[in-house]
Amino acid sequence: MSEKLALWGGRFQGGPAQALAALSVSTQFDWRLADYDLQGSLAHAQALRAAGLLTESEYADLSAALRRLRADVADGTFTFSPDDEDVHTALERGLLQEDYAGPELGGKLRAGRSRNDQIATLVRMYLRDAATHMQGLIAALCQAILSQADRAGTHIMPGRTHMQHAQPVLVAHQLMAHFWPQLRNLERLRDWQKRNDASPYGGGALAGNTLGLDPELVARELGFSQVCPNSIDATAARDGVVEFLYVLTQVAVDMSRLAEEIIIWNTAEFGYVTLDDSYSTGSSIMPQKKNPDVAELARGKAGRLLGDLTGLMATMKGLPLAYDRDLQEDKEPVFDAIDTLEVLLPAVTGMVDTMTLHYERLETLSTAGFSLATDVAEWLVKRGMPFRHAHEVSGACVALAEGRGVGLEDLSDADFAGVDPLLTPEVRDILTAAGSVRARRGVGGTAPERVAEQIAAARQQLQAFQR
Repeated sequence: MSEKLALWGGRFQGGPAQALAALSVSTQFDWRLADYDLQGSLAHAQALRAAGLLTESEYADLSAALRRLRADVADGTFTFSPDDEDVHTALERGLLQEDYAGPELGGKLRAGRSRNDQIATLVRMYLRDAATHMQGLIAALCQAILSQADRAGTHIMPGRTHMQHAQPVLVAHQLMAHFWPQLRNLERLRDWQKRNDASPYGGGALAGNTLGLDPELVARELGFSQVCPNSIDATAARDGVVEFLYVLTQVAVDMSRLAEEIIIWNTAEFGYVTLDDSYSTGSSIMPQKKNPDVAELARGKAGRLLGDLTGLMATMKGLPLAYDRDLQEDKEPVFDAIDTLEVLLPAVTGMVDTMTLHYERLETLSTAGFSLATDVAEWLVKRGMPFRHAHEVSGACVALAEGRGVGLEDLSDADFAGVDPLLTPEVRDILTAAGSVRARRGVGGTAPERVAEQIAAARQQLQAFQR
């Protein structure tokens, strides 16, 4: 059966215009759903048998044909043609061939279903598997960050707000601040799976079917725990696709923030990190250059995923219920996001895992910019001074040191006492980066014991996604 096949057209006097046909074609991107379509067809054939619409012999022959077609799709023996409107058309064309089921038996499969409930189901199945795959890639990035934090030990670096020196923190604490957002993304994907776990199959075009088919049977066969409770919502809703795409976009945005820091750290001015040669590139004109291309691409592709997300949401915002052809536009954005992260995540993971942090440089700069000023103020508060006044006293110490071109730690005992008598020589106990981080012992703080607890908790929580 080589002639062009259409799944519609009985009431039309002629075929579509060439421009419409070209516009309608979606096989160039929805062919990746072919195996899921065939899984759905096998389950649907069971429902047809259970409803008495296929004999046992017909069911056996149809199932065998579908399995042959599935194998041929998998190895590339059967694929779509330019004339196929979509994945469903291509596969039905194949099934109707004598090598598979033939037109009479193959023609029985379409009873009781529509491309509307088919595609809604296939997308959920595809994204379900994609979510599992993405979880593995994100978990690998989390592990790379965790490993760097482990290696950092109790080394100290400058903490920043507004990109200015703020307070000293453990290097591990700074790194773990990039771990937790990605762990939350893993949790978001896990939570998304719960809402995705309902089958639209049986919704038909929008109102269900009259043939006595059992949607729960199909749902079980396709790995869903339940059937969508409303056939209109089942066929028309794409919030699950949007939510999935949002999570992937958030992954990219969180990765971009890490990448931005690495780009800055990699400059000669900062000198915090050296990237491995295998995750860097050179310049076509400047022989000395070693560029953080992986980090830059991570930053750039986050913008790409933001475009995918906003584009899909813009498409969805004004659609009346139930199905509209606009919904064809749900696939390319999410496919693009998946394809992008499949390439990007391993590259960023490798960059993070192989980069070398320069702890001596980090520690040297950890007290620059009068980053211990808050410690002085809080030391005074512990001795009864109101924080408002303590803030002013500490600021006066900064002004004195700044005027002399020295650090707070370089002021003499007399200098401190001259600013305020409460500033006794004991204040020097906190005028070191190590003393500063040790003092921050509250839960979530940067004290070594708190960071060690944080890493232990992180390792345990990550294990749930690495099994």
